[in-house]
Amino acid sequence: MSRPAVPLWLAHALRAQRGPVPWSAVTRGALAAGPLLLAGVLADRLPTGVLAAIAAMLAGINDRPGSRRASVRRLGVPALAGAFGLLTGTYAGQAMAAVPLTVTLTLLGLVAGGISAVGPVASAAGTQLLVGAALGAGMPAAESGWQRALAFLAGAGWLILLRLALPTPGSLAGDFRFDGERQAVAEVYDAVAGLLDAVGGEQAAGRRAALTAALDHAQDALAGPRLRWYAGSAAERRLHAQYAAALPLAEAATALYWAGEPVSVRAAEAPRRLAAAVRGNTGTGPLPAPSRSVPALRALDDALLRAAEAFDRADSGDHRLPARRRSTKDAARAAVGTGGREYGLRVALCFGASAAIAQALHHTRWYGHHQHWYWLPATAVFLVKPDLGPLASRVLCRAAGTVLGALVFAGLAALLPRPAGLIALVAVCGALVPVATRHFAALTAVVTVLVLALIMVGGEPQASLSRIGETLLACALVLVVGHLPMPGERGGGVRARLEAAGSAAQAYLAHVLGEFGESGQCGERGRSGEFGERAERWVLRREAYRTLAEARTAIALAAAELPALARHTAGTDAVADVLERLVDATTACAVHLDDTGRPAPRHMDQLAELLAELEKGRERAAIRLPALPLAG
Repeated sequence: MSRPAVPLWLAHALRAQRGPVPWSAVTRGALAAGPLLLAGVLADRLPTGVLAAIAAMLAGINDRPGSRRASVRRLGVPALAGAFGLLTGTYAGQAMAAVPLTVTLTLLGLVAGGISAVGPVASAAGTQLLVGAALGAGMPAAESGWQRALAFLAGAGWLILLRLALPTPGSLAGDFRFDGERQAVAEVYDAVAGLLDAVGGEQAAGRRAALTAALDHAQDALAGPRLRWYAGSAAERRLHAQYAAALPLAEAATALYWAGEPVSVRAAEAPRRLAAAVRGNTGTGPLPAPSRSVPALRALDDALLRAAEAFDRADSGDHRLPARRRSTKDAARAAVGTGGREYGLRVALCFGASAAIAQALHHTRWYGHHQHWYWLPATAVFLVKPDLGPLASRVLCRAAGTVLGALVFAGLAALLPRPAGLIALVAVCGALVPVATRHFAALTAVVTVLVLALIMVGGEPQASLSRIGETLLACALVLVVGHLPMPGERGGGVRARLEAAGSAAQAYLAHVLGEFGESGQCGERGRSGEFGERAERWVLRREAYRTLAEARTAIALAAAELPALARHTAGTDAVADVLERLVDATTACAVHLDDTGRPAPRHMDQLAELLAELEKGRERAAIRLPALPLAG
């Protein structure tokens, strides 16, 4: 007898990310919160040290693999939002009574929820904005709001400084400032080789998705904030050229994947040598050439020749990256669109209700004689975040992690000397945060121990039991609010992502067919022209695949919700699948156009079939997609 299938929400709660230990991030974590707290104790500025340690901890949660330049935005923008929230919460808590304070926090939750729909960095900024507001209002202190905000920025800034200054393992090849970019670009070439190995097999679809993820990561790593619009050093220009050289390789590999006919092992050897050359900052040497029997293989061979030229040039010039075309208007549209409105309302309701309940419990002395009531609303902020997993999974992991962390801390607090032992415990927990981010329950347990240690160093009594009670209350609140009907259509965030993917696919398809319509000589131009002539197409292709990956992630999370919530996004996975095949077919058509100057009849037939299938799926899932062209 077969075992019953595990529900998706439970399977998600039990699943943990795998990978090597990020020793660099572990080192930074050990040097962040603990030393900051120690500095506060030694300088007799304990509240300042506690706030700086909390900011370093929150920044450590966002400290992910990538380039140093990209980390400035990934860590710095949320830190600025957290400091603003702390400033606002402090002054609002000092000047307002309970009711107007609750209204203010609710409105702040509405804004932060809408902002979170813009993207991952904006989501982290929205989280820290509300956590900072909860700390400012619910953790009274003698310091003024601006002093607390500066302490918060100092803590996050210390971790950013460590991220920029400390080298990472394997960074001795070339300029260590660009070790994150170098690793990201090398992973793109490895992903191309992996896809070529899997063409025609069962793992091909997963390898194609892995190539998209590698390209997204490299694009983010190379496109961090800069003082100038162009690369400022030869090492950086070389990495830009190497990334640009990978784009036609990825295009050719995708066309081979779409054809579905296995290629020789020799075809994947050259991209692997290119990956090794990127990591070692060396030349490529001779590259094995694939056969040139079909257009996609000829495109692969041409791309390898151009890559070898780009790798062998000492200074590859200034290659403008195919950056995402996301304007301020696009961000505002995402924040006030269907997804932003739905999420903003839920965040506002959860944050406002949790703040009201926390204040009521505080005034009735449910906490005992504690001065602080921030734990309940801060917990609700993390629980209401959909990017941390399905609702039921988040609630389960948060409850289990808090109970485990509180019990572990209760045992350690009885044994460790104060304050030295607790400061050491904060340092150890800071080092564990980068590893614990692989599972929400583990992260919750580590953060619970760290925060409880900070509270006790700050002079409060042991509060493990009350924190468990508040966490369970927040879990129940968020679970109820998550199932409440809201104005507008449920599943708006998923549909907004899917509609963005449809728009990107439309722009890509229109451009490819437009190339044929404008010139019947595009094949000759593609073979003899310069590298930058296809930049527009590559930008559109990258955006199409990237928005599809974002939509896939949102759909997978929505499908893992409890049935009462998952039913609102039924059918969206089928639409995403058709869109993905449409973009793959468009890529194959583009490669064939470059080679022959005319689209293959089979490609046009495939595009027509996919567009018809997409129209049927769109109607079933109630998705609004733009008209997709099939003539140029």
